Amino acid sequence: MPDVNDEQRLGGWTRFVTARPRLALLLAMVVTALAVLAGSGVGDRMASGGWEDPESQSTYATKALDREFPAARPNLLLLVDSGSATVDAPAVTAEAARLAARLADERGITGVVSYWQAKSPALRSADGHEALIAARIEGDEKTAGETLERLAPEYRGARGPVEVSLGGPVAVRHELQTIIQDDLMRAEVIALPVTLVLLVLVFGSAVAALLPLGIGVVAILGTNAVLRGLTEFTDVSVFAQNLTTALGLGLAIDYALFIVRRFREELAGGAPTREAVGTTLRTAGRTVLFSALTVAVSLAAMLVFPQYFLRSFAYAGIAVVLLAAAAALILLPAALMLLGDRVNALDLRRLLRRGRRERSVAASGSSASPDSRSVGATDEGAGWGRVVALVMRKAPLFVVATTTGLVLLGLPFAGVKFGSADDRQLPSTAESHVVQQHLREGFPGSPGGTLDVFAEGAATRAQYAEYRQRIAALPGVLRVDAPLVSGRHAAFTVLPAGEAMGQQAQQLVSRLRAEPAPFKTSVSGAAAVLVDSKAAIGDRLPWAAGIIAVVTLLLVFLLTGSVLIPLQAIVLNGLSLTAMFGAVVWIFQEGHFSGLLDFTPTGDIETTLPVLMFCVAFGLSMDYGVFLLSRVKEEHDRTGDHEQAVAHGLRRTGGLITAAAVILAVVMVAIGTSRVTNTKMLGLGIALAVLMDAMVVRSLLVPSVMKLTGRATWWAPAPLQAFHARFGLSEGGIPAPAPDDQDAEGDELVRPVPGKAGRDRDEAVVGR
Repeated sequence: MPDVNDEQRLGGWTRFVTARPRLALLLAMVVTALAVLAGSGVGDRMASGGWEDPESQSTYATKALDREFPAARPNLLLLVDSGSATVDAPAVTAEAARLAARLADERGITGVVSYWQAKSPALRSADGHEALIAARIEGDEKTAGETLERLAPEYRGARGPVEVSLGGPVAVRHELQTIIQDDLMRAEVIALPVTLVLLVLVFGSAVAALLPLGIGVVAILGTNAVLRGLTEFTDVSVFAQNLTTALGLGLAIDYALFIVRRFREELAGGAPTREAVGTTLRTAGRTVLFSALTVAVSLAAMLVFPQYFLRSFAYAGIAVVLLAAAAALILLPAALMLLGDRVNALDLRRLLRRGRRERSVAASGSSASPDSRSVGATDEGAGWGRVVALVMRKAPLFVVATTTGLVLLGLPFAGVKFGSADDRQLPSTAESHVVQQHLREGFPGSPGGTLDVFAEGAATRAQYAEYRQRIAALPGVLRVDAPLVSGRHAAFTVLPAGEAMGQQAQQLVSRLRAEPAPFKTSVSGAAAVLVDSKAAIGDRLPWAAGIIAVVTLLLVFLLTGSVLIPLQAIVLNGLSLTAMFGAVVWIFQEGHFSGLLDFTPTGDIETTLPVLMFCVAFGLSMDYGVFLLSRVKEEHDRTGDHEQAVAHGLRRTGGLITAAAVILAVVMVAIGTSRVTNTKMLGLGIALAVLMDAMVVRSLLVPSVMKLTGRATWWAPAPLQAFHARFGLSEGGIPAPAPDDQDAEGDELVRPVPGKAGRDRDEAVVGR
């Protein structure tokens, strides 16, 4: 009989959904409808920045300069192309002056300056056919975007003898946000029908296939509502919507696959619907809850970083994981209660199975017609049985070969160079990207990438002049403009040589900060933001890694009761990510396949992206690891046979994990079709990591390593054994079956056991 505490937990958890499934589903529909309303317009409230450290010197200087010298920091650039004439031609000069004067009169615009007014060489291209009008749009990111939308049609395009294009930070951010939202809609249109087809192939039943998709939609809509609420209190990156869609579909499908698969097994064993749901929740339900916790912890590690770009992914990831798990553990059981055997309805593979049965009957010479519920039960997992038998027979070879291969795939990451996101994330045809590219290639220095020195404290004109001369003499300085002075504050604009965020500019940031001055100085600008962002990530990375490692060790120990398995999980999960990191550098940093994938290589990787990809991919690897380990642990508790437990676990979950990984990879590849490079990198990189984890690490490396560690795999010192006995999360307590209850490969055959004895057996199988 099951443990009383186990029954109480089960009753507290599932009594409502199993007793009143219609009411549970009705409430879910109401909550989902409210989530749709609450989450509407969430994309418009999100921001497209978030790579800077809000507590850094560069952020302090930026805010101070915006406050004291708002007109001196242009964020809008009008690139004026004079065609065959030069920018100094009278007609061009007259039209440019008219445009600048008109722009200065616009609401929300300040600090308009043009080449024709200032005659600054930095505002004129080397060939003399292009020049700039610079201005500042006032307000926060949302207000600036609205102002740009209002002004762009009035200034963009042919204007008399010139052609005008819009660029600058505001234009880049606005175009980035617009493209991401459009790409996300396209990814959903691609992913949903393809996912449905794959689910039908996995389940056979169209009804069963629709259940995971429904859970995913509920999780996505709920997370959008959560993110919409968070935008009232903090900045949330627009990039987080991509993770919401990917994890919402991917994890909901993982969890629903696991639960529906177990439910159908129980039905095939003759259990009544209510009993099948209860058994499923006591076994697969616990695994799903545990898996969701491990994924959420991996994503929560991003909260230690100050950049809201990373924190946004933690918000979205934690919300979507918990909502997907809640939907899988509450809504899905209610739906299964109502469906019962109809979960197998609309079986689209019936003809295929019928043909297979007829061939089997003809070959055996028997006219028996097996029960459709148990067709294939005896050969389920046979293919994976052969795989695991080979792997465990040649375990040393597979350990060495797979480990070596994964390490070699990760070697390109040793040459990684970190940078910051800029306009080159956008498609090469995007207007703001075109403008910035013209500035990089045709203008002296980098007009869009100056360094600004904010000075505060009493000083004389002579002291300002002397300081300007000293910083102008620093290596890597192209020009220093005369300072703007306002009371006790001054602003120096330094034009670095070379790339705005190149290594030379980053070194210049350090020199400027080290240069003594008779007043307090702070340095901002693109290169300064990058330097501070790298420092912030480097300082907090050990904390994030420590959180993930400690919590992973604890949770896997609670699941398995082993000291060695948690260590194996961390090492093997890390190995599963090597191919992703190596590919990111080889493809996106070095530019291989840039033409095929349609992106502009920058020679570096955005600083925060490897952190994001590690946390997401590590969490997903743990997700699959928990699915496998839970079945291995269940079988080990039942039989005490280590090798049989490993073989059984892979036979029972190998196909499931592979199917889940392929479906999640399809979703991530759909995200990876984005025209924004960072989103493309995120989607394609995690798709590769998921496939490598499922098809190499879980299928080959884990069983071969567990074969080599043998029975020592389950060792733990006596105090930890006592701790696990009291607090561990287990599906075990399962008695060994009689010899005739096993098939030729060691899998327990699920047979109907009628009456009270059958119910007692089922309860013994699923609970302590």
